[in-house]
Amino acid sequence: MNNISTFALALIASATLITPTVASASEPETVSSIVRTADLDLSSEAGQRALDHRIVVAAHEVCGSPSPVDLMGVSAVRDCRERTIAAAAEQRQRILSAAKAGTPIILAAAR
Repeated sequence: MNNISTFALALIASATLITPTVASASEPETVSSIVRTADLDLSSEAGQRALDHRIVVAAHEVCGSPSPVDLMGVSAVRDCRERTIAAAAEQRQRILSAAKAGTPIILAAAR
C-alpha cells in the first residue's frame, strides 16, 4: 500500500426528479456520499479498479433507484448517475496523480 493515509472523494448530486416532494419544490435536494480510498493502493491497476467501482456504487447511492415502471424516473436516475460519475472524474484524476507521486492529500469537494 502507498503512503497516502487519508483520501476522501465526495460525490454530490442534485436529485430533484428522484426524491419525494420536499417543502420547497424549487430547491433540489442535495445528497452526498464519501468514497474512502485510504485502504487502496492507487498506484496499482487493482486499486484503481476498486476506486472506480466505489465511485459507481456511490453514484448509485446518491442518485437512488426508481421504480422500473417509472420511465421518466429511470431516465432521471441514469442521467444523475452519469453526471455524478463525470463530476468525480476530475477528483479521481487528482487522487491518482498524487498516489503516483507519493504525495499525501486530503480531498473533499462539492459539485
